[in-house]
Amino acid sequence: MTSPSEQPGVRLLIVGPPGAGKGTQAAVIATTFGIPAISTGDIFRQNIKDGTELGKQIDAIVSTGGYVPDSLTNAIVADRLGQADAANGFLLDGYPRTADQVAELDRILAASGTALDGVVQLTADRDEVVTRLLKRAAEQGRVDDTEEVIRHRQDVYHEQTEPVIEAYRERGLVVSVDGLGTIDDVSARVLDALASRGVAVSA
Repeated sequence: MTSPSEQPGVRLLIVGPPGAGKGTQAAVIATTFGIPAISTGDIFRQNIKDGTELGKQIDAIVSTGGYVPDSLTNAIVADRLGQADAANGFLLDGYPRTADQVAELDRILAASGTALDGVVQLTADRDEVVTRLLKRAAEQGRVDDTEEVIRHRQDVYHEQTEPVIEAYRERGLVVSVDGLGTIDDVSARVLDALASRGVAVSA
């Protein structure tokens, strides 16, 4: 068995439908455990903003409505997880999204002698989430965020992520938490659920 000195920190994923407060809870979890929250979407956007070669490749794909290929996403994640601040754990948001990416993450972690400690799945009543997102769209003047568009995004999320969640559920890694409620209430649920799996903040 690997001792804490050889495998410090915690390695987690967070998944949840649009509007379930995933970004907010990711920040809370990362701060609580002292690990970086790594969002592939944020990495993509930052590279595009900075005009890097990677950013130009991503922009060319995304601007035509395409999906960033697994090979590119895998390389980005492998590079990010190899950085010093992720040596003692991390929280991944937005990756893996496919079965192939699950296998690649397994390979990346195995190469460093580590493994995932848990997967936080935020769940939320679809109608409540739609209502929440419609209200947010109205407040922010996002006229393109119609109910039809929002419901389509929910469908896409469930179609894409269910196989990934199932793969981790079979390993006993998934903790499902109701994402609706106050930020503090949801955070408490998340930390309690992780603690039930033996993933708790060190004293």
